Amino acid sequence: MSTQTTDKTLTIHAAISAAVDKALDALEAAGSLPAGLDRGNVTVEPPRDPAHGDLATNAAMVLAKPARTNPRGLAEGLAAELSKEANIAAAEIAGPGFINLRIAPSAWEAELDAIAALGDAYGRSAMGAGQTVNVEYVSANPTGPMHMGHCRGAVVGDSLSDLLEFAGFAVIREYYVNDAGSQVQTLGRSAHLRYREALGEDIGEIPEGFYPGDYLKPIGAKLAEEFGAQYKDAPESEWLDLFRTRAVDAMMDMIRADLAMLGIHHDLFSSEAKLQAEGKPEAAEAFLREKGLVYDGLLEAPKGKTPEDWEPVELPLFRSTQFGDDQDRPIKKSDGTWTYFGADMAYHFQKAQGADALIDIWGADHAGTVKRIKAAVAALTGAEYGEPKPFDVKLVQMVQLLRDGEPVKMSKRSGNFITIADMVEEVGKGVVRFTMLTRKPEAQMDFDFAKVVEASKDNPVFYVQYAHARIASVLRKAAEAGLADKAEAARIQSWGNEGILHTDEQVLMKQAAQFPRVVEQAARAREPHRIAFFLMDLAAAFHALWNQGNDDPARRFIVEDDMVNTGVRLYLAAQIGQVIRNGLSILGVEAAERL
Repeated sequence: MSTQTTDKTLTIHAAISAAVDKALDALEAAGSLPAGLDRGNVTVEPPRDPAHGDLATNAAMVLAKPARTNPRGLAEGLAAELSKEANIAAAEIAGPGFINLRIAPSAWEAELDAIAALGDAYGRSAMGAGQTVNVEYVSANPTGPMHMGHCRGAVVGDSLSDLLEFAGFAVIREYYVNDAGSQVQTLGRSAHLRYREALGEDIGEIPEGFYPGDYLKPIGAKLAEEFGAQYKDAPESEWLDLFRTRAVDAMMDMIRADLAMLGIHHDLFSSEAKLQAEGKPEAAEAFLREKGLVYDGLLEAPKGKTPEDWEPVELPLFRSTQFGDDQDRPIKKSDGTWTYFGADMAYHFQKAQGADALIDIWGADHAGTVKRIKAAVAALTGAEYGEPKPFDVKLVQMVQLLRDGEPVKMSKRSGNFITIADMVEEVGKGVVRFTMLTRKPEAQMDFDFAKVVEASKDNPVFYVQYAHARIASVLRKAAEAGLADKAEAARIQSWGNEGILHTDEQVLMKQAAQFPRVVEQAARAREPHRIAFFLMDLAAAFHALWNQGNDDPARRFIVEDDMVNTGVRLYLAAQIGQVIRNGLSILGVEAAERL
């Protein structure tokens, strides 16, 4: 099919990709290319140097070897076919076989029409084909409010979920509630302390090892209201399970409320205690034993231990070395309780039963356990489903909180950390979310309360929002001056004329037209920060075009005696605003109408 089409919803990204497929089909039909070659690694993207063209394809490079032909020769045939396309002004071979494409000016006008026609759907993709992806993120111990240590992973996980849905995947957003183990026992004891306080007892300083934050006071008061003095002097065995359960429930309500302040809502909350009560770890162990992947053996001495201070113990060991780990791993402790790994293994097996692929968002301090859990998922899902289900772990580095370059004092509410609620109340949800995505998650970052609200081009949050606010402002101004309809009528009458988009306007349009491709690439790489980076680049390109009007009034977006150019520029601005809104929506950020 020709890429010159009356379908106003066909984007240039889709059209040129289709043109490459069509050209490859033609070479197959002519016998110049074997049929049935895997085209999965064929790409269409901008060349590194814009002087080389608008787009480039590596098709000849990646297909030449399996086709047993010369890449340059294949490129010649492919370029000849691509040159027949109406929207391709030139197809030029570079180097050993890359093909640089120059797109006809009319294609950029068509892209503006596609953005206008698709609106909120511009950039959406069917790439995911409805596959179900389980994204587990946050999963903080339910022992206190959400704090800065959870914030970045929460934003990365939630934005990744939005991105995958935008790219055509079905997403399950999951939170694993760590409600088994010593930390929730301590929570129950801490709640009992606050319960006694609520009954009027002077509890003095919070003992070492208890949770000290004021957030437990309302829980203690509620327990005192419900039970009176019934458990004040009762032995621990009578109240610990009850107080632990009530405290965990209250903490999870608080956690949900804190996450909601960031616009984060999970589909599923899975309980570790329930997992263990239902015997899921035992079932996973039995399954792996049947496959010969768990055996009883002696655990190797930890590094640095000597024979004198190490007593070998026979434990059930998972054969993780068969799946790339550096040693086999125990799934139970010597007292018969499950190791963290043993419980996590069963939990991931449970998740895999309802999803085609799994993604975990973890703090960087868990990097040491990635190999073993990947080994477990490969073993369990490979044995159950014939081949391992895709599983990815994204590590998120810590964030340092600053104010004007100085470390931030801690929160009274929490006792020893800044809560998410503190952050959102001070700077706003959108600022927190966007800032968390302005660096790759594996890179450490500073969050300076003063810098993230600074009205400066050095602040990426402001710079992107300022671009959208400028667009909203100029569209309002045109409407208020009674020029919008006149300008739009003049644009429609002249639309399609050669050179209707000036060169600098085409540069901005070319930048915006990358959005559908960036969405697919970001979804494939599981990297939502790519959307933030794209928006920063697009905002910079828009501001550059806008600023030309400061030096030359004829280059402004509204020129009252030139309705054609005014109409074109307002139309361009409106569609750039649409792309910014679509990108921000993936990140869970509302676009600013005014600043």
